[in-house]
Amino acid sequence: MNPAMPQWLAQRAQLTPERMAIETKQERLTFRQLFARACCAASALRTAGVQPDDLVASLQSNTVDCVVTIHALMLIGAVMVPLNTRLSTEELSRQIRDCGRPLVITDQDNLSKAARASERGGSVVLRAEALTHSHTDQETVIKDIQLNRPCTVIFTSGTTGHPKGVVLTSGNHWWNANASLINLGLSADDQWLCCVPLFHVSGLSILMKSVIYGMPIYLMKKFDPERVNHLLLSGNISHISVVASMLRRMLDVLGPKRYSNTLRCILLGGGPVPAAMLQYCLDRRMPIYQTYGMSETASQAVTLPPEYMREKAGSAGKPLFPIQIRIDKDGQAAAPGEPGEILIKGPTVFSHYLNNKEATEEAFDDYWFHSGDIGRIDEDGFLFVLDRRKDLIISGGENVYPAEIESVLSGCKGIRRAGVIGIPSPEWGRVPIAFVSLNEGAHFSESELIAACNAQLAGYKVPRRIFVLNELPENAAHKLLRRKLHAIYEKMVQEHH
Repeated sequence: MNPAMPQWLAQRAQLTPERMAIETKQERLTFRQLFARACCAASALRTAGVQPDDLVASLQSNTVDCVVTIHALMLIGAVMVPLNTRLSTEELSRQIRDCGRPLVITDQDNLSKAARASERGGSVVLRAEALTHSHTDQETVIKDIQLNRPCTVIFTSGTTGHPKGVVLTSGNHWWNANASLINLGLSADDQWLCCVPLFHVSGLSILMKSVIYGMPIYLMKKFDPERVNHLLLSGNISHISVVASMLRRMLDVLGPKRYSNTLRCILLGGGPVPAAMLQYCLDRRMPIYQTYGMSETASQAVTLPPEYMREKAGSAGKPLFPIQIRIDKDGQAAAPGEPGEILIKGPTVFSHYLNNKEATEEAFDDYWFHSGDIGRIDEDGFLFVLDRRKDLIISGGENVYPAEIESVLSGCKGIRRAGVIGIPSPEWGRVPIAFVSLNEGAHFSESELIAACNAQLAGYKVPRRIFVLNELPENAAHKLLRRKLHAIYEKMVQEHH
């Protein structure tokens, strides 16, 4: 028997039709109005041939039309694949092909990129704005949501540099929203400021919470620290999700002002937080909730309980109510305080990787998901994340995998081998730099290599600097030793000073 429940937006529109659903700088929609627009879009999608369980890609900015698209696809039981608007055309076309060349829905801002990527990927493009000009046919709307059926596919890069599609079920999203609710609570006047992209699991989870809770969201098209501060000072916002680089920019322009007391949760994820910045926030009594999660857990899996904000500063907290975590050390449970791999189990953990049985089998061990991240759990049960995956670079909240950049550099003329590491950045947390060795007689041009990366990679993945070494450090099995690249860079910095 498949667990089912009423279609979320249809149910919410029936329960609280006049409650505010979404607000932007330009418009406001109640849940009744949002449901009506989503029904129009759902009818247009069915007319375009979209069937239940079909994968449909979305390349859109943070707009109301994007929200409508997401709900419309859920209304007809299709599976949405949100695509990162910052990716290059080649990266996007690869993901489109991995999905079996689905229909691609886009907006004016991303139309040309969507057209180029879809042409390479062999897909048809539809404009999101056109979907809501259709007639409404509520007969196309599914009545039930099957919790064990796929709802979204979110691409996340793997350590080999090949993106993997994380298949999240409706149940994964449902349990994530409820796990957060149990931890943070809910008030009648809550409003979540969404200034993170809807193509990220963090932004998508806010949208799911909105319709499940009946909670309005304020949607920003792009992050603007001055605008965010204005909204937080206004007293209307209760929750916001940010990463450390975003929070730093907010604090830089905030000055001596203090956020309104109605702000009760700054959910802070996306990697380690500088201790000095965390202490600054605590001294000013900002409601910082450090959190740990990923696409594979439908967003947050571990969050610091509010009463431990000061006592356990620096910790990601304890697992949310339906989640279990443990630290694995060589196949055994690690002792308190001992570092090891973070394993996660619970109803928010993803179903499988899209068309990748081998990666799925490698990721699970008796329902425990191997995160690949390193952490420790103290004697009180609090998780401290030591390293977001062994070689992962988190730059402004974006995941940057060295192997992906190395693959591009290694394909450039004259390059024998490439190695990439992350270095500290006051603005972005960490940024990538690269080291290359050259074929005999090859010409080296840093600017040409950076231009080649710009042509194939998203901007945040492009190395800030590229240095030449006679040989890159490797072990006996000829595997790159990135820790030695870190040592080489530190020596270069010391010599420069």
